[in-house]
Amino acid sequence: MNTLDVAAGAIRHDETVEIVLLLAFAGGYIDAYTWIIHGVMANAQTANLIFLWVYAAVGDWAKALHFVPPMLAFALGIVIAAWLRRVSGERASTISTLIEILLLIAIGILHNRMPDIAGTLGISFVAAMQLEMFTKVEGALCSTVMITGNMRQAIEAVFAVASGGAPLGTLRRSGILFALCVTFGSGAAAGAFVTKSIPNLALGIPVIALLIVLLRCEATPRGGLG
Repeated sequence: MNTLDVAAGAIRHDETVEIVLLLAFAGGYIDAYTWIIHGVMANAQTANLIFLWVYAAVGDWAKALHFVPPMLAFALGIVIAAWLRRVSGERASTISTLIEILLLIAIGILHNRMPDIAGTLGISFVAAMQLEMFTKVEGALCSTVMITGNMRQAIEAVFAVASGGAPLGTLRRSGILFALCVTFGSGAAAGAFVTKSIPNLALGIPVIALLIVLLRCEATPRGGLG
């Protein structure tokens, strides 16, 4: 999708910059929270897989198996989100966001009673649904739960502009992707600070961010800029 599409109001309601930045903030926040509280990554399954094999290689199976549940929950979240998109169509992102909110509230309530189950399974499930459901910003591929792909695309876009002949809107797309990286990092910083300070209430902030996303998705006409 190019700038002409943006001007024509062809952006999906769940692909606006505002919504994707809110999701990136929540994604970074939740990853920091899960690492501090549970010692696993909610979003970055690459890291979980690396830790799994590092500990397995030295025979520390207790630590190695600690990273298996979040990966299984992540896989289940991807499957549920894909099924939800198939049966719900354009409303899938709204329904998915509502499920994320309800799960995070439940995790916050169960935090002291079942910390490992609620954290490693529930939050990884939430992260997977967000990853699967929100995949674009203004028609360009992106991720709201990790920055590697966003950073690569942003750098490629800057190079394309600098070398000449870049399509219309390339620099804007690069700026948005860099903003996603910064917002994700800001979310991680906020998540670390709040989790250290008030761990029992820490999940309230991503819930608020997701509530705003939910309201914006419902308020924005489908197919319009909003």
